[in-house]
Amino acid sequence: MAVELIDDLEFAQKLQQNDKVIVKYYADWCGSCRLFAPKYKRLSGDERFSGITFLDVNAEKNPDARRMAGVSSLPYFAIFKGGELVDGTCTSKEELVLDLLQKL
Repeated sequence: MAVELIDDLEFAQKLQQNDKVIVKYYADWCGSCRLFAPKYKRLSGDERFSGITFLDVNAEKNPDARRMAGVSSLPYFAIFKGGELVDGTCTSKEELVLDLLQKL
């Protein structure tokens, strides 16, 4: 499954339409965010996570989506199940993102 780039207008709708969601919050100026992008794309294509929707949200341009996850630093990853926030963390370590995905 591909990573979908979404904005505030689509955010709530995507959470309602998909039971399991991971969101990567990033900013264009964030070097760690850019470095993690290929890993995130690779994880989205991993068959272990085929039932999970992968979303990208620009944290600077989408304050509502950012607030829903309590984003404080970037890159920030949050998981949602049934439209509700389950967990989130600021990291650039793939193993911590894998830990989040295992919770879904």
